[in-house]
Amino acid sequence: TRLQGDWSSDVCSSDLETTLIYETVMIPAVDPAFGRLRELRPLLLKSHRILMEAEKDHYEAIYAPIATKGEYLHLVLHHEQFSWLRPISQLIVQIDEVLMAKQPQAIERATELIGQTRYLLQATEIGEAFQSRSQRSAQSNPEMAMLIIKLTELLQDD
Repeated sequence: TRLQGDWSSDVCSSDLETTLIYETVMIPAVDPAFGRLRELRPLLLKSHRILMEAEKDHYEAIYAPIATKGEYLHLVLHHEQFSWLRPISQLIVQIDEVLMAKQPQAIERATELIGQTRYLLQATEIGEAFQSRSQRSAQSNPEMAMLIIKLTELLQDD
């Protein structure tokens, strides 16, 4: 079907359908298309919290107890020992921005963030650190062991 009007050229209705499908936007907080991302967020956040605590304990064992929350924040932001966790922190922020957006978001954004998480946690140097430290933490923390299983299942390719 051809559409005509005040357009600079004729447009085929099938062209419109393709464009509309690609640019479909939804409200992430409730739309099922963002469900997997909503499942991922708390798993990633809990894992991150546990690993931050483990790094803090490791730091304190090597150097000295961290005296204040301000000192801890400074170390998290600037010390090399915590550097591998920063990209994971940034990823969590990106996920939060999409899931908490008041404006509709492109459905593709959920898929992009799942892929970004999979890549970061599995195919990079950060992923290697995440995996080795998660496994070490899981030996003494049953919650971390459960989180590893759930994250692995959730991040499997479809």
